[in-house]
Amino acid sequence: MKKITFQNFNYQHKNNKVRIIGIDPGLGRVGYGIIEVVKEKKILLDCGVIETKKNKKEEDRLFEIFKDLNTLIDHWHPDIAAVEKFFFYRSSTTISVVQARGVIMMVLASRKIHVSEYAPAQVKLTIAGTGKASKQEVLEAVMYNLNLNYAPKPDDSADALAIALTKLNEEGFN
Repeated sequence: MKKITFQNFNYQHKNNKVRIIGIDPGLGRVGYGIIEVVKEKKILLDCGVIETKKNKKEEDRLFEIFKDLNTLIDHWHPDIAAVEKFFFYRSSTTISVVQARGVIMMVLASRKIHVSEYAPAQVKLTIAGTGKASKQEVLEAVMYNLNLNYAPKPDDSADALAIALTKLNEEGFN
């Protein structure tokens, strides 16, 4: 497979670098990871979670995600985004997670940030080599790809980094 270089990368970049935000949606915790590729070297800039408190009203929690994600974007100025597709299953939190994902997609669209979406199995396959990879296998692959000596914490942020790496891999930055 041909390695993608900045001359034929699909998105605009400045000074031979591209910045991506990976997002693992949720209502209680939204994992995020910011990676910059400079001359084809992947650099972890930031990762963490946007947390909302269970005792708040749902609309307030969604608004908190909206504000905090906008703050992250204002600070890091990502060029592109990768978001986990919602894997439908029956749960009491299904609708809340879908609503949080809707807020995330709205923020990214309003900021004109191109979004790519990936199913969990696709992320596992791309990052760890099998669609049935364990959390530990995905975590180890994230650490390897970003040359980390420590595991990103919490798990939601590591998942977000895996999602971002999936997009970068799709573009040839492997």
